[in-house]
Amino acid sequence: MPLTTAPPTAPATGVSTAILNLLLPHRRTTDPAPATAEAFPHQLRRIARFVRDGAPVVFTLPGFPCKSPNPAKVLGHLPDQGERLSLGFLNTLCTEIGRIYPPGARLIICSDGHVFGDLIRVPDEHIDAYADELRAVMDRWDLSRLSVFDLRDVLGDLPHDARRAHVHERYAPTLEALRAEVRAGDPARALYRGITRFLFEDTADHTGTRSALQRDCRRRAYGVIQRSRAWGGLIAEHHPHAVRLSIHPQPTGAAKFGIRLLDAPDAWTTPWHSAALRRADGTWTLLPRSQAARRGRLVRADGRPSHFTQS
Repeated sequence: MPLTTAPPTAPATGVSTAILNLLLPHRRTTDPAPATAEAFPHQLRRIARFVRDGAPVVFTLPGFPCKSPNPAKVLGHLPDQGERLSLGFLNTLCTEIGRIYPPGARLIICSDGHVFGDLIRVPDEHIDAYADELRAVMDRWDLSRLSVFDLRDVLGDLPHDARRAHVHERYAPTLEALRAEVRAGDPARALYRGITRFLFEDTADHTGTRSALQRDCRRRAYGVIQRSRAWGGLIAEHHPHAVRLSIHPQPTGAAKFGIRLLDAPDAWTTPWHSAALRRADGTWTLLPRSQAARRGRLVRADGRPSHFTQS
């Protein structure tokens, strides 16, 4: 049965505020000032629709695409402790929502690696293996409130390039429109710069000049953002009522709510661009593999490198 669209009642608003208050401590943003739940009316309205119908709150989170291809940043091409901790955190967050709202919540990881795999230069077989391992981790650790959604769920057995072309043609903004947004300033400019930086850092085998690589990364960054926007449009079509989360920093009041998965020194750092380090006090952080290796010793799990730990 579709969710209703009437204005939220007072009880629904109160429960929705309580749910959003559980997310606020984990908000990913570059805003210097804290914000209250009332500063996020879009999210409150979406949550209230589920509450009013007594249905589980559904969140969608584009991300968890694949590991960076730069071996100085990551431990390999499969999920490791960084992803395991992040998925555990997201499942726990849904469980906490269930304690104050019995229907609970579920979160759909919208794994977007195939959407721009050619642009970030990661083999499609590595992207498949990464998403398959995410599902295996969810099963192994009984993370029952999480699921994975990717292009295979939408376009089946079409070749990877055909899937990408379909999504781009149907949903992506024009390059001209995107360039105008970036010229206009934040937040589009901040995202463009962040993606450009990641592409530059992820290129480990470039043999040309630094300036040539920077030009190439700037060009590819526009393509990545176009495809990401396209993926967002497809997600909205398939999950029209969901509360949209983001792994990128988001300003107060935006339609997307930025969510921080693990502690990191940079607001843009994710588990798939880094390695997990267990500090001596038992807390975790995310760092490039080369930095984590200088601070701790390597730990293996299930026969694979997993994370680093300090004594």
